[in-house]
Amino acid sequence: MKATIWHNPKCGTSRNTLAILEETPGVEVSVVEYLKTPPSAEKLAQLYRDAGITPQQGLRLKGTDAEERGLPRASDAEVLAAMAAEPILIERPLVETDKGARLCRPKERVVEIL
Repeated sequence: MKATIWHNPKCGTSRNTLAILEETPGVEVSVVEYLKTPPSAEKLAQLYRDAGITPQQGLRLKGTDAEERGLPRASDAEVLAAMAAEPILIERPLVETDKGARLCRPKERVVEIL
């Protein structure tokens, strides 16, 4: 099985989720450091749709100015555009497999799609 993780190596939850992926037999992991290579607004929309959450639920509030900018109450398109332009606004880690996508907070959520 192939798995892609949108990863921030400075984040403990992201590192722990990556470890679960790497320790699971048969999983071929592709790591995307999303702060260096951000996903497009279209890709984010697809990931959130597949995860069954809204873009607002995928918005990182801690350590960002998202709240001050009104992003939690903004339209999906506005949130996705802001995330694509400033990937620090993306909550992490996001993982995608053939079985779907998950925002892996807590890290154990990743097993739902393995």
